Amino acid sequence: MEDYERVKRIVRTLEVRLDQPGTAARVIFSRNERDAYGDPGAPAIATAPDGRRFIQEIDGAVVLIGAGATADGDRPFVDAYDLAAGKAARLFQSKLEGFEAPLAVLDKSGAALLTRYESPTEPPSFRLRTGADVKVILSASAPSPSLLGIKKFLVKFQRADGVPLSFTLYLPPDYKPGTRLPTLVWAYPYEFSDAGTAGQVTGHSDRSFPELNYHQLAVLHGYALLDNAAMPIIGDPDTVNNTYVDQLLMDAKAAVDKAVELGVTDRARVGVFGHSYGAFMTANLVAHSDIFRAAVAESGAYNRTLTPFGFQAERRTFWQAPEVYTKMSPFWFADQIKTPILLIHGQADDNTGTYPIQSERMYAAIRGNGGIVRLVMLPAEAHGYRAQESLEHVVFEELSWFDRYLGPEANATTDQAAIKR
Repeated sequence: MEDYERVKRIVRTLEVRLDQPGTAARVIFSRNERDAYGDPGAPAIATAPDGRRFIQEIDGAVVLIGAGATADGDRPFVDAYDLAAGKAARLFQSKLEGFEAPLAVLDKSGAALLTRYESPTEPPSFRLRTGADVKVILSASAPSPSLLGIKKFLVKFQRADGVPLSFTLYLPPDYKPGTRLPTLVWAYPYEFSDAGTAGQVTGHSDRSFPELNYHQLAVLHGYALLDNAAMPIIGDPDTVNNTYVDQLLMDAKAAVDKAVELGVTDRARVGVFGHSYGAFMTANLVAHSDIFRAAVAESGAYNRTLTPFGFQAERRTFWQAPEVYTKMSPFWFADQIKTPILLIHGQADDNTGTYPIQSERMYAAIRGNGGIVRLVMLPAEAHGYRAQESLEHVVFEELSWFDRYLGPEANATTDQAAIKR
């Protein structure tokens, strides 16, 4: 079982002896919740013939499968963890030349594994790995030949105060070195208690096959993409949001500066977009800076007085920290938003922090103050979009918006008439 200590952000894994009632639980693992490098993995679960699920073991050791976050990107692994000795034996780890994720342990010795392998030029295939012997049991051709030429790199850098950051850079298949492209930044902020964990590289692999989700399709449309750009907010859990806006601006500026330094980004044509808390981030960035020339915010919350009893990692109420709720609410600064922004929201959003009224009121506030804004409501969609028609509509709206304001001839400061169609 696991427990969580909120103030220090500590996650513990405990051994509980159900056959010995009254025996104190024993701590097996204890780490900061954001310490991805120290994540021991999760127990491998198998299903018995009678339908019961159980944790797999090898000679009494628990089998653990983990994402394997490292400074060079994710390298999934399989460990056999000896509970008595408190030591792990590594049975498998993905190598640097490709990305291989273990799916299941197939025998009692841990020698036989079912894995999913891919590389930048090889689409995913399923493999039976027995020691050094590897047999491909299912493979497929690339779903779209155009994806094969996409260039993908893990980029590491620092923000102004020295905190290490990273993003995955995607470049179009026909990219010519030295060309500066219109660039999009996709991100989602997370809270951290220290710079060490904030600077860890997580959720990145430049060795996987470029299968694109909907927001990454912009790469095929001629854009450079800074994907999963790190936007850490660092501080004590009780007061971390006191400097939310300041840290957010440092994060965003560092990412754009790095992309410009690499020679791939045209600083005058950079856009930002995000979903949910990423949309909240997006609105704050355009409310408090001129870094971006266009923005898209999906299913966000913009007025924190509408979530007065806490939100995300914030546990203080509005009445305990009214100045924080105010400073973090881009709605309060709608008159400062001069960057063209597209708001998208599901009409049936059931997430308590992001009811549709958030986008409706934000639209009215920006429009009423003379800003350039468009509001798109998706019928029957909740907080996460599911219907194919909805996702296609979102892609169309976003690419049309970015093309309008990031194109070579776009003039975001005078194109007031473009919103009226």
